[in-house]
Amino acid sequence: MLGPTCKDDREAQMAHSCSIEKAVDHVLARLPAHIHMGLPLGLGKPNAFVNALYARIRQLPERRLTIYTALSLGRPDLGDGLQRRFLEPFIERVFADYEELEYLGDLRKDRLPANIRVEQFFMQPGSLLHSATAQQDYVSSNYSHAARDINAKGLNLVAQLVAEDPQHPDQLSLSCNPDITLDLLPMIQRRRAAGETILLLGQVHAELPYMPGASELPRQDFDVLIDAVEHRRLFSTPNMPVTTQDHFIGLHASTLVRDGGTLQIGIGAMGDALTAALLARHAESEAYQALLADMDLQPWQQLIAREGGTEPFAHGLYGCSEMFVNGLLALLDAGIIRRPVEGGVLVHGGFFLGPQAFYQRLRDMPLETRKRIEMRAISYINELYGQESLKRSQRLDARFINTVFTMTLMGAGVADQLENGRVLSGVGGQYNFVAQGHALEGARSILLLRSWREAGGEVSSNLVWSYGHCTIPRHLRDVVVTEYGIADLRGQTDAETIQRLLAISDSRFQPALIEQAQKAGKLPPGFKMEPRFTDNTPQRLQRLRDGHAPLFPEYPLGSDFTDEERDLLRALNWLKSKFKLSEVLELGRAALDAPAPEAYPQQLARMGLAQPQGFKEELYQRLLLAGLQATAVA
Repeated sequence: MLGPTCKDDREAQMAHSCSIEKAVDHVLARLPAHIHMGLPLGLGKPNAFVNALYARIRQLPERRLTIYTALSLGRPDLGDGLQRRFLEPFIERVFADYEELEYLGDLRKDRLPANIRVEQFFMQPGSLLHSATAQQDYVSSNYSHAARDINAKGLNLVAQLVAEDPQHPDQLSLSCNPDITLDLLPMIQRRRAAGETILLLGQVHAELPYMPGASELPRQDFDVLIDAVEHRRLFSTPNMPVTTQDHFIGLHASTLVRDGGTLQIGIGAMGDALTAALLARHAESEAYQALLADMDLQPWQQLIAREGGTEPFAHGLYGCSEMFVNGLLALLDAGIIRRPVEGGVLVHGGFFLGPQAFYQRLRDMPLETRKRIEMRAISYINELYGQESLKRSQRLDARFINTVFTMTLMGAGVADQLENGRVLSGVGGQYNFVAQGHALEGARSILLLRSWREAGGEVSSNLVWSYGHCTIPRHLRDVVVTEYGIADLRGQTDAETIQRLLAISDSRFQPALIEQAQKAGKLPPGFKMEPRFTDNTPQRLQRLRDGHAPLFPEYPLGSDFTDEERDLLRALNWLKSKFKLSEVLELGRAALDAPAPEAYPQQLARMGLAQPQGFKEELYQRLLLAGLQATAVA
């Protein structure tokens, strides 16, 4: 038991249930001058308590606070201009009274107090690129090593949100975040036995679903429980649109998932695209097969037959993913994830985060059904050691499917950091799953990649000859999927690896990539692409999409955006990709080609541009109309 350790029983009882301010008093009284506080990554942070402790310590220069965490979540930056006009009402509606983390606001602006530090091993993607403080205090750790590394720093306070359920009055659930806490508890017990004071603090959140099983702890295990149940909005991640590019990535990847196997996927549009393709494979088999036939998968037919399949799921899948995402829940609801392992569990997860509808779906689910989704320690999900025989027996034909933003032609993947050292996000558990893909019999690591990107009218390849950093080293290369196909790199020579990646690259960049590989002596001088792969173009994919439109939903897992907002988001993304907003001539040309305002009255009203005032708003209106016209859905 980890419960209260105060010598005075009355003091212990008072500390066990108290207000936020009393909890801060208790923490300051019980712990030494330097408080080392561990917070769950993502959703499970008790923001109100964290803010209260942060505010108190910033006024106490004699005290110090170091926060150890990951994925500190905050509302996106509103920006200015058209972006602000779009985001402000949406953010207000979706995030409502969500309480922002005060330390995150200061971290973004490099103004943390001198006596407070924040160390993170994973960042909200792209959000802290320009924070020197966050970049300098980033810790590059595998997710499965985070508990070990935090404990070694002298952790003496763990604080997190929990869930309660009337059917389990003596228990609390770690709900969205048992991941690191469950791994920390044995370490904490050993240090307590040696005489150290380490506090476990919890606060119930009314909107957190109670997840039974391994994530349940007795109430008395908490040294401090805040007596006020939190009712403010949980942070959510709205589903973003799935593009044509993403859908074809998902379609190719869906052919590699083996019936009766195991599935791990991540969050984001490419994960949603994979989910949509798997749903179509299972429930719309005839249409799915017709689309695959038109896509011409002949170059990868043997690989698909050996490693995956295209038929509906007769046996079903088991889900084992560090992040239990909306896509896995959709596959569970559709009966695709239905292969039980020990205890009747269908999905094992380490943490969850998603849109509001995802949380609601879990809350509405009968408790008996929720038992089939077991949230566990991250060491259980991300590693094979510890109950290895059991894990191997469960994780049959595992497909660990993750994303990267760049691949080198030699097979190294980049997912967390730019060449100049600035961290976008973090390694997280990606390396863990790639390693499992090689360690488990019948398993494969599959990296999803958009082959090209466009920003400000400039198009560039995401397949490059070299890059100044890698997340996944090339000796762990396995399967790579782009919108143009599949590259099986396992056990291949460098020359064959390069050729297979060229075959799934965009044809606009193939000549330059070939030249670089030849110059390095990695391709023979006379190498030429097979004709089949020289038509890797967005235009070909668009023609395929036009012939099978029902299989390309823009929001396959639902949306928080209104119809007008979907139109506007499409238009704004188009403007961002096509124009550098600093180039007046380009903007003027787009404005001249715009349709009349009468064509889109509701969209203009949503942006406050129905009656533009002055030249600036008139330009905004014309640009928006140009984008709406260019991205109009037939």
